[in-house]
Amino acid sequence: MLTEQKKQFIEFMMTADVLRFGDFITKSGRNTPYFVNTGNYRTGAQIAGLGKFYAGLVHNTGCSFDAMFGPAYKGIPLVTACAGALYNEYKEDKPYFFNRKEAKDHGEGGSLVGYKPKDGDRVIIIEDVITAGTAVRETMPILKACGDVSCKDMFISVNRCEVGQNPGKTAIMEVQEEFGIKVHALVTVRDIREWLSAHGGYEALLPKMDAYMAKYCI
Repeated sequence: MLTEQKKQFIEFMMTADVLRFGDFITKSGRNTPYFVNTGNYRTGAQIAGLGKFYAGLVHNTGCSFDAMFGPAYKGIPLVTACAGALYNEYKEDKPYFFNRKEAKDHGEGGSLVGYKPKDGDRVIIIEDVITAGTAVRETMPILKACGDVSCKDMFISVNRCEVGQNPGKTAIMEVQEEFGIKVHALVTVRDIREWLSAHGGYEALLPKMDAYMAKYCI
């Protein structure tokens, strides 16, 4: 169901040129008529607004956690903004951390920046989009290498609802089965499709969205 909150987030992404329509290729190699690029957030107002959306999603799920992780690179500003908004909006002061793509070989060294996870910590992941689950499979070894931590929840901007590596299962279903992670999304591709159909000017795009969803989405 397309709620007012979802409408606001879709329009927020479009205003920031983060949700775009055209011809694109996803990380998984699929040709898609829409693309979500959180790297296009570029102003203080945008990152502050984004943090509020994410913080609201995290807060409203009611999940318990000890720290927040943002995978490099796009997860870094996301987890930072979310942590700040959680405190400003809900007075929840949670530690956060992220990784470097390459380990630092001077100073303190290591590949993690920010909070240092300890055994027993419950960690949530703050990411942008899951298409085929590739990024999650790259992230989990990083978390497991930093201690005996658990990860039960992940928060993303858009659930593309796409089939993963196995027929009949979305990437998000696979992530839950493989890692025990529940993925929470601010919006889904169906929400975006519903928003487009409710606004004029997208008549040529709708058949492309429908064809893509019929081919890849579950």
